[in-house]
Amino acid sequence: MKLGFLVDLNLCMGCKGCEIACKVENEVPLSSWRLRVKYIDIGTFPDTSRSFTPLRCNHCESAPCERICPVSALHYLENGIVNVDSDRCIGCAGCMMACPYGAIYMDPETNTADKCTYCAHRIESGMMPACVVACPVEANIFGDVEDDTSHISQYIMAHQGGVQVRKPEKHTNPKHYYVGGGSQTLDPLAHQRIEGYSLFNNITHLKHVGDPNHGVIDRFLAPFTSHGDTDNKSFMNFDNDAHAHESHEEEGGH
Repeated sequence: MKLGFLVDLNLCMGCKGCEIACKVENEVPLSSWRLRVKYIDIGTFPDTSRSFTPLRCNHCESAPCERICPVSALHYLENGIVNVDSDRCIGCAGCMMACPYGAIYMDPETNTADKCTYCAHRIESGMMPACVVACPVEANIFGDVEDDTSHISQYIMAHQGGVQVRKPEKHTNPKHYYVGGGSQTLDPLAHQRIEGYSLFNNITHLKHVGDPNHGVIDRFLAPFTSHGDTDNKSFMNFDNDAHAHESHEEEGGH
């Protein structure tokens, strides 16, 4: 048995129900996530669309996180799940750096690594992962990819040629698949940024960076440098002008 996951992006409507269910089921702390749903906007107004993509651990067949862990806290279960043993984890964060998908986080309460485990505790009890149960459109499909009669295997065979994985160039052999949604959802380079379209209507450029007279010395020299080249005579004239100004103030009698 090798468990796998498939998301039909044509069905996903971005409700984030799976994301919330995951947080509640696994008591994921604030500012951390095991599962998150990203979105991208495609096209230009008025011909636009928004695509949603759930992201979680890919449970790779050749997982870099499992190989790099010095204490075997990340390990394979018999069903193919890459599991985390928090009691063995020493918090070195090597797995976080090795994972090409950014799927591992450091729990701020336990200072140990954590990630999606396909809800291994639920699977052991014969239940489905929390995100699968919560999805209102059944976009999350989970099962044994080695069983030709399973729902996920039949789904993959029915969509041959349209099944994608994240970062195939990493050769990690992910067991997390996607159907539909186009290439823009999984390949950042496939998402075209059209010239002239951005978050801002009018893009301008600064003539210079910062204030040209920002330093203390620059502010002191500004009166002299603003009138061309400075020589010793100009400094002497400046001193004479200053003394003359003081004498006039003394004559005022105030």
